[in-house]
Amino acid sequence: MIRTVVLAVAFACAGASAIAQTTPAAKPAAKAPAKKAAPAPVVLAPADQAQLDAAERTYFGAYECDFKQSIDVGMNPKTPGYVDVKFGKTVYTMKPVLSSTGALRLEDVKGVGLLIQIANKSMLMDTKAGKRLVDDCVHEKQRAAHDANK
Repeated sequence: MIRTVVLAVAFACAGASAIAQTTPAAKPAAKAPAKKAAPAPVVLAPADQAQLDAAERTYFGAYECDFKQSIDVGMNPKTPGYVDVKFGKTVYTMKPVLSSTGALRLEDVKGVGLLIQIANKSMLMDTKAGKRLVDDCVHEKQRAAHDANK
């Protein structure tokens, strides 16, 4: 009888060992996704006289654009000579630059956006994607100049 009990215990231990070996190992806990670090704030260089002159030629205020969209252009409150352009929920900090053609270029300091202001309209472009975000934006001064030329 003792022999039967010893054999039963031995088989039970061997069976448990075999089951433990065939059971797949538990997967380690999934790592939590790493949080993206907040982008470092862009340090704006002091504006030179050419940039300050270009900023003075910027039309500040609301622009009405195609498809009932709008942009809003305002002075950057922290750094003279820079302009903030708001389109939807995005705000671009831009550096005004006069081009040789007379157009005013507002170049995003992060290299993403570009606002081109000409006599009768403006357009906002995404330079990374290579497309226009919004076109045919007209400020009240551009509308007045356009109407005066008619």
